[in-house]
Formats: sequence, structure tokens, C-alpha cells
Amino acid sequence: MTTTLIRGGRIIDPSQNLDRIGNLLLRDDRIVGIDSAAVADRLIDATGLIVCPGLIDVHVALREPGNEEDETVATATAAAIAGGFTSIASMPDTNPPIDNRSDAEFVLLMAKRAGNCNVFPLGSVTKGNKGEELAEIGQLVEGGAVALTDGKHPIANAEIMWRALEYARMFNVPVLNSPQVPELVGNGVMHEGKYSTVLGLAGIPSAAESIMVSRDIALAARNNNCRLHLMCVSTTVSVDLIRRAREKGVQVSCDVTPHHLALTDAELQSFDSNFKTQPPLRGLNHVRSLIEGLKDGTIEIISSDHQPYAEEEKDIELDLAPFGIVGLETLLPICIKTLIEPKHLTWPQLIAKLTTGPAKLLGLQKGTLQAGADADITLIDPTVEWTIDPGEFRSKSRNTPFGGWKVRGRASMTIVGGQTRYMLVR
Repeated sequence: MTTTLIRGGRIIDPSQNLDRIGNLLLRDDRIVGIDSAAVADRLIDATGLIVCPGLIDVHVALREPGNEEDETVATATAAAIAGGFTSIASMPDTNPPIDNRSDAEFVLLMAKRAGNCNVFPLGSVTKGNKGEELAEIGQLVEGGAVALTDGKHPIANAEIMWRALEYARMFNVPVLNSPQVPELVGNGVMHEGKYSTVLGLAGIPSAAESIMVSRDIALAARNNNCRLHLMCVSTTVSVDLIRRAREKGVQVSCDVTPHHLALTDAELQSFDSNFKTQPPLRGLNHVRSLIEGLKDGTIEIISSDHQPYAEEEKDIELDLAPFGIVGLETLLPICIKTLIEPKHLTWPQLIAKLTTGPAKLLGLQKGTLQAGADADITLIDPTVEWTIDPGEFRSKSRNTPFGGWKVRGRASMTIVGGQTRYMLVR
């Protein structure tokens, strides 16, 4: 039996409305309690650091199996702990997709072998992520899937979405959809607006998202007790629709990414494919709406939407390059820069969107420092200044728009199951 005392840190635990300087005692893989003065086998000096529940990301592309040149379970989980994440949910849009029990179990096996952080598989809604026939949902849940999604493939067929919500409700798991109308996205490269016109690039209208958001909310409202989650919302109308639906009691939630808070479509003037994301970067008015949604609680979750691609896949013409960026290792500093420093959110509010919000969505017994909980803990240095260098990423891919950014704050230590899996070396 091993005890660890994390001493003198600012303990922030939104699950207990806790924010104070204190000590946290661990015994083996469990939390004993806060403000314990017990003698421990190991002492961690957390003076000047934030001590919080381990961060959770609700959708991360691992790329394995099938696209190991972009990322593997081992490299993605290494990136996760470097970013302060103790738990991540893995996207099923791999090759082959995670649409049966054995595939879900494969992800769990590879995560166990990697020995970095907890990985919770997301199972495909439809077979092959083709949107035509429901996958074996019961078997996926039995195999460890905590939610259902077709990843970046929108569930365009309304009947399929309706039945997915029905079946998912039977197993008490949420359906996560990427709200984009494929016909409106078309061959779009960026947000449809001033800059797409100036640059002569095919645009993706904001309506491509808000129409799908409206449809999904309508389906959820007529499907009692189902759980709908909309990934990566990016428009003013989407936030307004979700806000009104929640006020009416519809069980709908959503998340937003740091890059949709920190960047706008003006960045595409550089023709750098690292600014090409899906949904696309929007205008400043949309960014302001996302921030308001975070402030008033409409948006309860922030996700990295980690989408790794090998350099040769991204380093081509903008209209041919795939959508997506890596985000696990930059989420914290970008959130600090866009939300904490401008005082849009407090530290407890930000941490809630990275712990209790994700844990609630996925039904995880995580995201808390309560006595008896798993000893998954993140220590954050909120003041350290550093420059983002993609060459130092633990991820296998380097496709980030934040290279060279001077930022403040990062994970100092990541503890998973009572074991230190990452420690910042200075």
C-alpha cells in the first residue's frame, strides 16, 4: 500500500464546488481526502500549482487501426497525458470502423498496452460509418463503448438518426453527431463569407450546421429521455437553438473546440492547410456567440477534437488537404489565452468544462476529487510561459495552427490511477 500527499496546491474540484489551498491524499489508486496532514510515502509539492480532477476529452481520433502513419493509440495517449488528460474517448471512424464488439475491445487492449491514460471507445452508429444501417449497438456497449457516433461522418438520414436515438436510449448512452448537412458542405474549403469570396475558395455556409442542429433537436424532442450531443458547434444560430431547446427540457448538449475560440476564417488568407478544420473557422461574431454559450452554460464541454494527419497529407493544396488539427497538447494554453486571461471564465468554470461536463455526458465515474474516487489528477502550472513547438509534440502528427505561439500555462503533472504518467521537465 502506497500513499501520496499532494501538498499546498490550489485544489479546484467543480464536482464539490471546491476552490481552496490544501493537501490531497492518495492511497494506491484511490483518493483518500482533502486537507489531510497524514504522513505519506511520497510527497508532491504543488505550491503555486492548480490541483484538479484529471481532464477528460470526449472525442479524440486515434487513427488506429488503419491509419497508423497519422497516429496510434500509444502516441495519442502519450499526447493526451502531456496535455493533462487522464481520460479520452476514442472516435470510431478508423479503418475498419469501430462498429462491432471485437473492434471496441481492440481499442481497450491497445490502450492497456500503451499504459498512458484511460481510453473509452465510442462505437459507430452505423455499419462502416456509411449512414445506411445501424451497427450492433448492444454488442458495442457490451464491448465497452460509452457512446455512439459516426465521428466526422454526419448522420444525414433522419430515420437512421431517429432509430439511433431510440436504441441508444435503451442502453442509456448518448448519440454524438457531427451536425453538418453534407449537401450544403459539398466541396467547401472554408466558412462562406467575405474571405471565401475574396480568396475565391468554395464556402461552407453556417446554415449547413444550424439546419442539422435544428433537425437533431426536433428528433430528440420527440424521443423521450434520449440523449443527444452535438460535436464542435461553431455558429451563432446553433448556440441559440441549443440554448432554447435546453430551456424547454430537451436532453441536448454540445461541445466547442479551442481553435474555434482562438481563430477566425481570416486566417485562411495564409492558404495554410493547418487552418482548415471541420466545421470551418468562422467569423468573429460566431466566436463571440460561442464564448457567450460557454459563459451561460449552454456549452458544457470543451474538446480538443484531436484530428492528426501526417505531414505529407496536409502539406498540399488547400482545397485537397484534409480537414483537422491536433489539439490534445495545446488545449490548455489556448483555453487560458482565450477564456481565462480575458476573464470570460474563471478557473473553476473552465475546469468544469474539462471534467464534470465530459464525465456527465459519457457516464464516467471520473472528473472528481471526492474520497474513494479514482486517483486521476492533473496538476497545472497556470503561470509558466512557453512557446508552442510542434517538433516537441508527443503526437505522431504536427498539424497545428498554433506553432510559434507564445502562451501561458500547461500541465505540470498527470497522475492516472495513482501513478505519475507525465511530468513536465524544465
